[in-house]
Amino acid sequence: MQMRGFYNAAQAIIVKQRELNVVTNNIQNINTSGYRKDEVTLNTFMDELIWVQRRRATHSGTFQQTYVEESRTNLEQSSLEATFSRFDFAILGNVYFNVNDKLGNTFQTRAGQFELDGEGYLCFGKTGGSQRVQGLNGDIYIGSDDFVVEPDGTIINNDGVIDSLLLTYIPFDAPAEDVRKVADSLFLYVGDAVMPEDEVYEVVQGAFEKSNVDGNKEIIKAIELQRMFEANSSIIKAFEAINNKTADMAKL
Repeated sequence: MQMRGFYNAAQAIIVKQRELNVVTNNIQNINTSGYRKDEVTLNTFMDELIWVQRRRATHSGTFQQTYVEESRTNLEQSSLEATFSRFDFAILGNVYFNVNDKLGNTFQTRAGQFELDGEGYLCFGKTGGSQRVQGLNGDIYIGSDDFVVEPDGTIINNDGVIDSLLLTYIPFDAPAEDVRKVADSLFLYVGDAVMPEDEVYEVVQGAFEKSNVDGNKEIIKAIELQRMFEANSSIIKAFEAINNKTADMAKL
């Protein structure tokens, strides 16, 4: 019984530490444009599981044991903030901008605070112009700040249509394994990106989407997790003290 309690407390520490890491990262990115918060999914077994080499399990009781099943990204829409800058784009709906890096890799993002690089192409500003925003015809060349983005993503200037934003559909309830976060606000979507015929979206120029992190909730959660971490640490120390006394008595 004593060893079961020890392993249960140790497992709880591992779980709470991982949860705390996720919550801390969310708080750090509360002001990151287009950031999507991460959430930890827990799973509970009624049989005790003590993980050993190759994830083998030994059974010695029937108490609840909790472990981290997966960490997934919450894709829910966040609020918009108006800036009135021509280079700030936001999206209402389940579609994402596409950006390409210098190696030709394509990523999805909701962080629409763009700028022009040295050659006049629309780029993802946070990377110093290393990732260009994609249109239906490839890299989008703007050339100046005299342009307008229509609600459907069409970009026009005085000479007519420049291009249309390449948008990728990602459902808000997409499986965790299909949405891979490669940076704070960049994703690699490997699921079915076919946009439903009835999908409604709108591109808004002059605004950007804020992170979907609720600061108050995350801070409260971090405090709770820290307290549980400390409580389980105290339990382990208590078990260690008991074991030490038992060992001393055995020597007599």
